[in-house]
Amino acid sequence: MSLIETYSLKDEPSISLEFFPPKTASGKANLLERIGRMNVLDPTFVTVTWGAGGTTAEKTIDLAGIVAQSFDIPVCMHLTCTNMEIDIIDNALEQCRELGIKNILALRGDPSIISNEDGSPDDKFRYAVDLVKYIKDKYKDEFCVGVAAYPEGHYSTEDDSSNEQDPIRDMQFLKEKIDAGAEFVITQLFYDADKFLDFEKMFRETISTTIPIFPGLMPINSYLLFNRAAKLSHASIPQHIMDKFPPEIQADDNMVKSIGVNILIEIIEKIYKRTNGRVKCFHFYTLNLEKSIAEIVSESPTLAHIIDESEDSDVEISSNDAISDEDENDMSNRHLDKDGNITLDNLYLNHDGRKRRRSSVLSADLLFNRAIINKDSTSTRNGFNEYSYKNGMPSKKFLLSISRGSGALGRDATWDEFPNGRFGDSRSPAYGEIDGYGPTIKVSVKKANEMWGQPTNIKDLKRIFIKYLEGSIEALPWSDLGLSPETALIQEELIQLNHRGYLTLASQPAANAAKSTDKIFGWGPANGLVYQKGFVEMFLHKQQWESILKPKLDHYGRRKVSYYVGDASGSFTTNLDEGSSNVVTWGVFPNSQVIQTTIVEEESFKAWTDEAFSIWSEWAKLFPRNTPTNSFLTHIHSEYCIVSIVHHDFIETDELWEILLD
Repeated sequence: MSLIETYSLKDEPSISLEFFPPKTASGKANLLERIGRMNVLDPTFVTVTWGAGGTTAEKTIDLAGIVAQSFDIPVCMHLTCTNMEIDIIDNALEQCRELGIKNILALRGDPSIISNEDGSPDDKFRYAVDLVKYIKDKYKDEFCVGVAAYPEGHYSTEDDSSNEQDPIRDMQFLKEKIDAGAEFVITQLFYDADKFLDFEKMFRETISTTIPIFPGLMPINSYLLFNRAAKLSHASIPQHIMDKFPPEIQADDNMVKSIGVNILIEIIEKIYKRTNGRVKCFHFYTLNLEKSIAEIVSESPTLAHIIDESEDSDVEISSNDAISDEDENDMSNRHLDKDGNITLDNLYLNHDGRKRRRSSVLSADLLFNRAIINKDSTSTRNGFNEYSYKNGMPSKKFLLSISRGSGALGRDATWDEFPNGRFGDSRSPAYGEIDGYGPTIKVSVKKANEMWGQPTNIKDLKRIFIKYLEGSIEALPWSDLGLSPETALIQEELIQLNHRGYLTLASQPAANAAKSTDKIFGWGPANGLVYQKGFVEMFLHKQQWESILKPKLDHYGRRKVSYYVGDASGSFTTNLDEGSSNVVTWGVFPNSQVIQTTIVEEESFKAWTDEAFSIWSEWAKLFPRNTPTNSFLTHIHSEYCIVSIVHHDFIETDELWEILLD
């Protein structure tokens, strides 16, 4: 069934959900468990993202196919066309036909960053309208095709166009896509409801009164990532929303998330009322997380009917299935295994030491099955749990417990609900980039050249990395978040490392019992204490590693310093045991278990290594093949390694830097 058919059958307001392909096998298994739970929200459809340039094509098609064949939800697969070979597009569409996927979101994608090299792989696909026409001409009505829209106007990264956002100008391009056969519209994320309402009114007056528009909404899971998502999407944030996040609460993710839920509810209510119910399906960019979605749905007057306790009177979680305090305490002392089944209070690390955290978790499989009414439902395992719904379904009360984070079920089903960056737990479906679109350089060729120039030797690279540390340039190809305030405490040491050819990517200084309200180290609720180990990650020449740095670290031993090392070929070395992980940040708060927020672990390091070196390749593509800069960056890609180092004696706050600079 097409999503338009499903949408037309719904009389009451509903939701749709976007997921991205997880980077690891355990993340994929956990995401399928999560989609099974979220299926209780009766989404009108789900979408699966497509990585820039087809970088996640295989994983996207695989995930979309599993969801389409395992859950009673219409699946819409993203498909980009710019910088794509026609064979890739044809192959993707043919696989969708075989898998029963009838919905495609036709996107332009990021324009090719290849400058004067080979041009676009296929010039027939320059814009999304070209892809819409191609699908409709070749496949007629086999696919229900949708397109994207930008309530505030599209921001172009092309160097020969104006970057000014203009929704009136964009309306003519949107009309072309509708005239070519597009049947629905999903908008870019926004936080200014008035701008969406202006856009929707303009669309109804100039293009169509019947084509569905699904407003794109991204829950606010942390203040940092909220701002980053808005920046990357060029979505404005109204001042009245910014005022809800005074500096003293910005590091408290719990409070930020709670305020964010209320903001999203206000946006939904305003849109539904002001359009007189014309807009009745709200599209959530989930980031592969579920708690905020469940909380928004359960508390929104417009959407609360989806989780209506009165409708669930005959569906109860038996007291025999409840998890006792003794069970919960036992589980809280166990680690998540390789299959992603059980974890305890554990940890995250993100770029430049920004904080992550999550709480204890039980097996998502266990929790899901305890919430299923077994009389008429089945559960089988074939690499993941495949849920067949008849009369029995997971209890809607289970979703309420998730939304409130209450009870063992609610707490343990949302173990990774705090935002995950690229240092997040690799077993989380949300591990990796927050947008799920894969590794890319998120600026135009012109902007990249303005910031980084055209390096042709290691001296040029050192200068770029040092300028970033000094604040002279705002981003590196690997980081667009800017520096953390705590980086200033080790700025001199980092600059010295870069002078030696150790190109630093991420770092954090050690801290011993800093107050949780500290302006530099603080995070979490007030009246707590936070701790962290010194950490640094950097690129360096393989010969430097083997002849200089490795012998030095081996001299101190792994109880003092531990390391992971990888390169573009997939080679990996560590002085730790296989499958190891390192806690590097934790906090102690009143009326709470110790919360460990930051982890450096083997599996996530390997995944990040692949991404980090692919970005060297993306940077090289900005320049014509065989030019000095292209050749030099390609050389770095093959001859350098990436090293992650953790210093374990956090009481000796300066020792890591003394070791490295000795």
